[in-house]
Amino acid sequence: MRVTMHAIDLNSDVGESFGRWSLGDDAAMMASVSSANVACGFHAGDPSVIRTTCEAAAKAGVVVGAHVGYRDLAGFGRRYMDVDPRELADDVVYQIGALQALAATAGARVRYVKPHGGLYNAIVHHTAQARAVVEAVKSVDPGLPILCLPGSEVLRLAEASGLRAVSEAFADRAYNPDGTLASRSQPGSVLEDPDMVAARVLRMTAGETICAIDGSDLKIQAESVCVHGDSPGAVAMAVAVKAALDDAGITITAFA
Repeated sequence: MRVTMHAIDLNSDVGESFGRWSLGDDAAMMASVSSANVACGFHAGDPSVIRTTCEAAAKAGVVVGAHVGYRDLAGFGRRYMDVDPRELADDVVYQIGALQALAATAGARVRYVKPHGGLYNAIVHHTAQARAVVEAVKSVDPGLPILCLPGSEVLRLAEASGLRAVSEAFADRAYNPDGTLASRSQPGSVLEDPDMVAARVLRMTAGETICAIDGSDLKIQAESVCVHGDSPGAVAMAVAVKAALDDAGITITAFA
């Protein structure tokens, strides 16, 4: 049965430049998305980048979220790190707090939290790290939702603790048959065709199956869809997804 959503959040990872190194076109991306996952300085971003990104989001009417990760600038936060849960919780609190302060200077506020990269993937199954993230978010503001993969350990623990758990789908990433993200080391794990990606997002919002990386059918149910901001052609992909959703009569609106 085809059941199309009437509204969906479209989010993107932004604010990932650092010093003299520029990554992505954040200002252009703001024209297509409803939520901005702003890097908080641990995997990418610096204070000036964070502030500029928050200013761009506020100007475009885009909701700001804290994109927290491992303390891993060299690896762009995409490597798993065996961090003590207390230390991880403190790192998450620190990142949210930094973004809250810089967002305030831009007339914005932090409305949700989305883990990044290696941390995001780890807390799908890693209970201790998932609990650390949940406890950190709750200690800062129990009104902050957590955005992560459907069926993940972090969303289960978030919901159990009274936090809002928001499930996320990925427009431009391939999935394993179990609904986890295919490793970026696998060929075909990052999707690059804007038209194909847009059609895939429409299938997700219609409750239809998509193809997992092994060719099997997979159904993804989510309140938010991510288009990565650092991939080649990211802006064109976001524009294509937005146009497809608009044409289908699906409103792009923030969940937070």
